[in-house]
Amino acid sequence: MSVSTWSIDPSHSSVLFVARHMVVARVHGRFERFSGTLRVNPDQPIQGEVDMTVETASIYTGAPDRDAHLRSPDFLDADAAPKLTFRSTKVEPTGGASFRLLGDLTIRHVTQPVAFEARHTATSKDPWGNTRLIYSARATINRTDYGIRWNKTLDNGGWLVGEKIDLELDIQAIPAA
Repeated sequence: MSVSTWSIDPSHSSVLFVARHMVVARVHGRFERFSGTLRVNPDQPIQGEVDMTVETASIYTGAPDRDAHLRSPDFLDADAAPKLTFRSTKVEPTGGASFRLLGDLTIRHVTQPVAFEARHTATSKDPWGNTRLIYSARATINRTDYGIRWNKTLDNGGWLVGEKIDLELDIQAIPAA
């Protein structure tokens, strides 16, 4: 089989993040609107290319005031930078179904290299006979590398919001129409 184009199925995929709050607590969130394509040979699912776009205004943490602040110029600046993007540049197999997905992540018009530790978890048929490629991927970025520097000092000397942000992707891809 040859390389073909696959679309990320947003109703069966997730783009999640975790940030430290007040040094020890963790705040979980997600982006609700995103899209992307994979160019991959389904017989060699750990080799290929990924392009993904996330709508920054779709950030959701379950707290409307916090979500509005995250959309503001203090953080994602969703009005001026409505999308964040990831474009892969290289895939490095790391054993079995695991691989390192290297690429360029752009947030707030700043592009930095990032490495996702990824895994092809399955190629499967859904109940309607459609083939799905299923992946998971994790990376940690430093938000200050993207110009996101807003913070407040706590009484104990720590920071209100941690600099490191954990990203987690669970992706199901279907053949592109």
